[in-house]
Amino acid sequence: MKKTLFFLFCLIRVGCLLAQDSTVVTNFKDTVSVKPDTSYWQRSFSGGVNFNQASFSNWTGGGVNSIALGAVVAARALYEKEKWSWDNTADLQLGFVTQGGTTRKAADQILLNSVAGYKVSPKFDLFASGTFSSFFAAGYRYTGLGPGESRFKVSNFLAPGQLTLAWGLAYKPTDWFAVRVSPFAPRLTFLSDQSVRFSETAAGIPVRNPNAVAYGVEPGKRVRTEWLAFQLQAALTRNLSENVSINAKYLMYANYQTLNAIDHRIDLIMTAKVNRYLSTTLGIIALFDKDFIDAWQLQQTLAIGLVYSVSTFRKK
Repeated sequence: MKKTLFFLFCLIRVGCLLAQDSTVVTNFKDTVSVKPDTSYWQRSFSGGVNFNQASFSNWTGGGVNSIALGAVVAARALYEKEKWSWDNTADLQLGFVTQGGTTRKAADQILLNSVAGYKVSPKFDLFASGTFSSFFAAGYRYTGLGPGESRFKVSNFLAPGQLTLAWGLAYKPTDWFAVRVSPFAPRLTFLSDQSVRFSETAAGIPVRNPNAVAYGVEPGKRVRTEWLAFQLQAALTRNLSENVSINAKYLMYANYQTLNAIDHRIDLIMTAKVNRYLSTTLGIIALFDKDFIDAWQLQQTLAIGLVYSVSTFRKK
């Protein structure tokens, strides 16, 4: 499991390192001429840091001292030569907020995707892909708890973690949009931290239960394997204007044995530049997975902070 995770991180890293400089580097409005690209690689990177702080002293209106810090990274490395392509993306988020001496996680995401394709027509590829998702840090529930409990752990790094391997046909009308259909897409769900297993009482209070199924992983096991499944992916990564960029993904996953429990996931990161290094970032993650909870999950973040963006993608 550790080898698999290490391989995926290396895959994204190698894709970025091998991407040599192209004829232009664009930071939205900023353009810099550099040496010609002879590597067949194109790459982009957008990273932002957001900070918010408030403090009170003898303030009659009330208030709680707070500090919030978050980071968002969206990176892509695309290799294209003749009929072959290799597209690697990484979408990362992590944020914390401290109020009244208590620190809580505000945003958390690891989403890595690597796709190798072979062109069979101008707009269609045969492809093989690997997708990995998890969290950086432990996650907790803070409400509806038992007496004397201030927080209750419900997730952690690789608890859960999911790795999906897929083969199929891709429709790629442009460099910035693709739809991939996979009739065969086995998935592994990892549970490295057994302490996240719990059940709820009749009153809805969570209690530790080592015999509970967690994220679809049966008691006593650390991995769940789904061999026969269908996957549909759609990905869009583009600058909408000189100052606005969007990174959007949709994923549908259907286990042939449980077609009444189809998974859906939507990821959206939109960045609008205020000036060269200041931006507003909107992040949305919507997830429906009955192995997690029988309802839609939603994470939304909106922040203003420092951003750095660079791209060597050629306009076609």
